[in-house]
Amino acid sequence: MCRKLIVTGAFAIDGVVHDNPRESLDPRGLQFTLDGEPWEYREHVYVLLNKPEGYECSTSPTHHEGVHSLLPLPLAVRGVQPAGRLDHDTTGMLLLSDDGPFLHAMMSPRRHVPKRYVATTKHPVTEDMLRALRDGVLLRDETEPLAATDVTLASPHEIAMTITQGKYHQVKRMVAAAGNRVEGLVRIAIGGLPMGNLALGEWRYLSPDELLSLPYEVPASGK
Repeated sequence: MCRKLIVTGAFAIDGVVHDNPRESLDPRGLQFTLDGEPWEYREHVYVLLNKPEGYECSTSPTHHEGVHSLLPLPLAVRGVQPAGRLDHDTTGMLLLSDDGPFLHAMMSPRRHVPKRYVATTKHPVTEDMLRALRDGVLLRDETEPLAATDVTLASPHEIAMTITQGKYHQVKRMVAAAGNRVEGLVRIAIGGLPMGNLALGEWRYLSPDELLSLPYEVPASGK
């Protein structure tokens, strides 16, 4: 795909088209355009996407459109992968990267990366439900109870909760085990990084300071 873009004249530096895919260029600080759109060379990319409902976190989606369709072509074709998954009906914060160690660090159960969600419930939230989520609930196929590290009441039908285990459908299953049902779910933070005011379907690069708030040390050459 990159070779095709180059040979068709889509790649330019300072307005000059470079259509030889064998040409050697110094990537440090390289700024270029693809089809007239400005880009900067990055050894690895770290992307924050506010995932809308109805998208699959997969490179081979089966029932819904994939989240990669929300990214511009130069990002999609360089092989960025989601750092974990959100259900097609779950919205909110999704990190993507082409840095394998970063993806592993974000998804490894041993890292216990905290992820915070806001869940809208079918029935009113009770004190017993909040207590159960804090103390731990036993899910099917699990041998030990799972507890949220923090649970707060946001409204009569809404809670904010933080988990660190990353089990399959964990928030939905925990709320069900506590006697309620999740009707809507949005992820609002990962590690020490909040979603912010990014609109649904929009993306942006993470800044170096934001990367520092995550449990991963970016290599010195990474940008």
